[in-house]
Amino acid sequence: MSSNRKKDALDYHAMGRPGKIAVVPTKPHHSQRDLSLAYSPGVAEPCLAIAENPEDAYKYTSKGNLVAVISNGTAVLGLGDIGAQAGKPVMEGKGLLFKIFADIDVFDIELDTKNVDEFVKIVKALEPTFGGVNLEDIKAPECFEIERRLKEEMNIPVMHDDQHGTAIISGAALINACELIGKNIADLKIVVNGAGAAAISCTAMYIAVGAKKENIVMLDSKGVIRTDRENLDKTKAEYATTRDIYTLEEAVKDSDVFIGLSAADVLSPAMLLSMNARPIVLAMANPNPEISYDLALETRDDVIMGTGRSDFPNQVNNVLGFPYIFRGALDVRATGINEEMKIAAVKALAALAKQPVPEEVNQAYDTSNLKFGTDYIIPKPTDPRLITEVSVAVAKAAIASGVARQQITDWDKYKDELRKRLGKDDGIMRNLTTKAKANPKRVVFAEADNYKTLRAAQIVKEEKIAFPILLGNRQVIEGLIKEYDFELRDVEIIDPKEEVDSPRFEKFSQHLYQRRQRRGISESDARKLMANRNYFAASMVQFGEADTLISGLTRNYGSTIKPALQVIGAKPDSRVAGMYMMLTSKGPIFFGDTTVNEDPTAEELADITLLLENAIKRFNIKPRIALLSYSNFGSNDGRVATKVRETAKILREKAPDVVVDGDIQANFALNSSMLQANFPFSVLNGEPANTLVFPNLESGNIAYKLLQEVGNAEAVGPILLGMNKPVHVLQLDSSVREIVNMVTIAVVDVQEHEKKN
Repeated sequence: MSSNRKKDALDYHAMGRPGKIAVVPTKPHHSQRDLSLAYSPGVAEPCLAIAENPEDAYKYTSKGNLVAVISNGTAVLGLGDIGAQAGKPVMEGKGLLFKIFADIDVFDIELDTKNVDEFVKIVKALEPTFGGVNLEDIKAPECFEIERRLKEEMNIPVMHDDQHGTAIISGAALINACELIGKNIADLKIVVNGAGAAAISCTAMYIAVGAKKENIVMLDSKGVIRTDRENLDKTKAEYATTRDIYTLEEAVKDSDVFIGLSAADVLSPAMLLSMNARPIVLAMANPNPEISYDLALETRDDVIMGTGRSDFPNQVNNVLGFPYIFRGALDVRATGINEEMKIAAVKALAALAKQPVPEEVNQAYDTSNLKFGTDYIIPKPTDPRLITEVSVAVAKAAIASGVARQQITDWDKYKDELRKRLGKDDGIMRNLTTKAKANPKRVVFAEADNYKTLRAAQIVKEEKIAFPILLGNRQVIEGLIKEYDFELRDVEIIDPKEEVDSPRFEKFSQHLYQRRQRRGISESDARKLMANRNYFAASMVQFGEADTLISGLTRNYGSTIKPALQVIGAKPDSRVAGMYMMLTSKGPIFFGDTTVNEDPTAEELADITLLLENAIKRFNIKPRIALLSYSNFGSNDGRVATKVRETAKILREKAPDVVVDGDIQANFALNSSMLQANFPFSVLNGEPANTLVFPNLESGNIAYKLLQEVGNAEAVGPILLGMNKPVHVLQLDSSVREIVNMVTIAVVDVQEHEKKN
């Protein structure tokens, strides 16, 4: 490692509060009453309940979500036996991964002992504290005995991740690689180079999923493990061969699979060339594999290659497994992690790799169209679906195999709970997506000569959310479709410049001229404007050739909305406003107006509020509306505060059934206990507001962007309200996910328009 990298690593661990994990209170603790409930005398009540019924520990303590990461530091990463204390940074890191990927809390425990009996005795005594035990960085063969005894003697999940994590992930990779090369796993000739904990467990897993023991050759630092070797320990003896081979060079000749869990650069190009056609190489030595990725591909273009590194395809990374395996095991209070649960994880990972990849994963790895194939045989660690797919599979296997003490019957609800754990509760978008799929609509993409737009169009087409129409430069669109292999060749492409002499173009131009001839647009101006994609797209919607349009990715908001206003216009006697749906860990919050009205009057603000209220009800959500200001119910008399109070008065008279109040500050609107304590008369008491109306465009725009960037909320919008026909304008430089969300909203908007008409 370079000196700069070493310094960066040390600075990272030392900066601020030393280490990587901390204990955070989960209950209120600011008042004397809180403390008396948290500790003496109130804490006696849960203690007595648990003494009477030990299972209540899962109800009243953190046991059900707490895992011990335990090591004695005898096999730390590639560093070897560096001792328990020196291994602590690794254990803290493991705790960090548990938390960020599966919301599992961890105490790392480093035991200064190499004695198996002592190690087992200490860990077993810790059982009342934890819901599970993750063993880590313990050398072989002691790790086998430690895990075996703890699994037998403890009544909670225990797993040595160095063994089984690698086995599970590489097992999924092997299954999918077999499918790609068209071979049955039972027929594969497999070479396992390495005979430590991971190698032994990997080999057992491959046999469990269909490989034949007689087709496997294992090597350690002394060469091929043969039955005639003296002083062979029982774990290695299990995989000893009688074949007349002694070296790695002899073992890999005419083999199908090389599994590397050994040392860097031990597999030479000549050895790789001696393998059978379409060889599978999982070179997992860390930090450098048994053969480098680039060298392997230079040597053979038919190799399917995986490593333990993140900078190459097919990373065999244990983080794909252990957080979600423990998550599923904890959630059903499993008494252990058995073979059925591990195999379920293998199959779930293998299946997930064959599903369409979320765009956020493509973005994370700076790729454009990741899909199942030679360079993608296992999911990526950033895939947000891992927690639902793997954890659910493990939980189901635990129940089916009889080791679960708690049953799950509503699996959809459980999946929602898993998403919420990571602040990814997009339930409202899932519901809207289901609604859109029930009756998809024609969506014209006005900026189709752009990669993001085409990627989004492909997604909504694949997901059956919408029927895309691609508008833009035909040559560029067709080139992008070919370059990125988008499945859009059967989708209609319209180039406005090719339409200039068509009857359709003339009809569109005349309509614009008739609408705007007294607003400074001549007949020739109308024809020139109609060559602009946004005018043409709006005209398609106006004349029923498309149901809605999506634009704004590459143009500022004003220049995108103007054509729609001129061609389609607002509903009779209605204003136009912009709304954002902010998806937060606490549920959706609606913001308005964030894009259109710069400084509305009190009357205009009341109209905007009613637009928001009607739109939100379409999402099957009861709006609870806060009219925001820097003032609370008359505490200030500035221009903005007075305007907002007047808006509230207008709404009470005009729409008394609407749940709305103001003027109010944002913290009181969103904090029910603060509001109740200080302003018990407010109609918003009971629950937090879910709709925030801002006094002007400036405050609304700043607020949603701050929440998006700093508050880690996902912004869906701007959702354009009050138009005579559904039109939706994107944020400048929206992500593919944001475009797909807006298309979904647009389709549902069309459905609602059709109902009303």
